[in-house]
Amino acid sequence: MIHQTWHESDTLKKVKCVHTNAAKYIVNRALTEGKIYDVKNETEEFFFIIDNSGKVSGFYKDYFKEV
Repeated sequence: MIHQTWHESDTLKKVKCVHTNAAKYIVNRALTEGKIYDVKNETEEFFFIIDNSGKVSGFYKDYFKEV
């Protein structure tokens, strides 16, 4: 149930969105190219960040570059 406390958890690192060109999903509503986001959790494939809607969401790492 770690996902219930992600808003209050410490930021692991910061990442910058480098593109929003998704093959399957529409991500340009949740991410802004060039914006820096706080990473709340990380897996091998995903970063979990607080997106533009204010919710914690998981996105593929290829959308980001570490700052």
